[in-house]
Amino acid sequence: MRGCPRPIVCAGMSCQQAANDFTERDILPPHPGPYLQNIPIGKFPANPLSPPSVVLGLDPRTHSQALCPHHATAKGNLMSRIFITGSTDGLGLAAARTLMRQGHGVVLHARSRERASALAEISPTALGLVIGDLASAAETRSIAEQVNAIGRMDAVIHNAGIYLERSRGETPDGHAKTLAVNVLAPYLLTAWITRPDRLIYLSSGMHRSGGSTLDDIDWKRRPWNASQAYSESKLYIATLAAAIARHWPDVLSNAVDPGWVPTKMGGAGAPDDLEMGHLTQTWLAASDAEAAKVRGGYWYHRQRREAAEEVTDTGFQDALVEKLAELTGARLFAGRG
Repeated sequence: MRGCPRPIVCAGMSCQQAANDFTERDILPPHPGPYLQNIPIGKFPANPLSPPSVVLGLDPRTHSQALCPHHATAKGNLMSRIFITGSTDGLGLAAARTLMRQGHGVVLHARSRERASALAEISPTALGLVIGDLASAAETRSIAEQVNAIGRMDAVIHNAGIYLERSRGETPDGHAKTLAVNVLAPYLLTAWITRPDRLIYLSSGMHRSGGSTLDDIDWKRRPWNASQAYSESKLYIATLAAAIARHWPDVLSNAVDPGWVPTKMGGAGAPDDLEMGHLTQTWLAASDAEAAKVRGGYWYHRQRREAAEEVTDTGFQDALVEKLAELTGARLFAGRG
């Protein structure tokens, strides 16, 4: 957590107090960071953000007031900034709603402007909304740039994923779509987004069916098998989380199995608990409980579980990270080991 750079304005005031007491001199020098929701001077929403307390700043470029990106509780304590990929529906949206109710500043993500319309109810009270298709490396870079423009995140939840694709597909970069969205995109975002304190990657119990060979992870030679491709992608993402925990000891990196939950991906008949399906990642992203401040774990419903042996195999970790660097052209770690 960071100290508030605006003690004169912030000072734990509520939104309306800040609005009532606001004068231009309060915001000089110009408030750092982006201005996410411009509001004409004198036009204050009755409750612009709830429940977190925020303050109003003046955008020196447009001379319009805007919601301050530094969230605070009523006691004046800063809450976490958390970016969630794939937050237009399912577990991502549920996680976003939960964290926002807790007072955290959430940056939402939608694949397109059309998909962003699904967030119309909550986006006005979010810290930000970024748009881009994770199947494209160029758009993934744009997502990272949009997030970095908002400011350093305290946590990133890599929630976005696709399930049973009918065919290998062909992304703009020539990769299998399942691999691109489920593995390459979170790898690239990890490399390009300013390093947060916590990283959470969504895996699946199906990762145990993933193969340990990395010879053809992009499905260029093998006959397409949607279920196997998904299982492998979830093995790779759990392994990536463990590798990051080993290479970056200052980052709390963990993988989560949300269970087979009744989302659009899981289907209406899925037997697991939707509520518990997203509460583990929100807990790992924001909780101050000592049990949540760990790294290198594989979690299911707030309980650590044993992952497939490949996940904790340092040789497999290094081989996977090297393969991902070859496929993307981006190197996550300075060296192997």
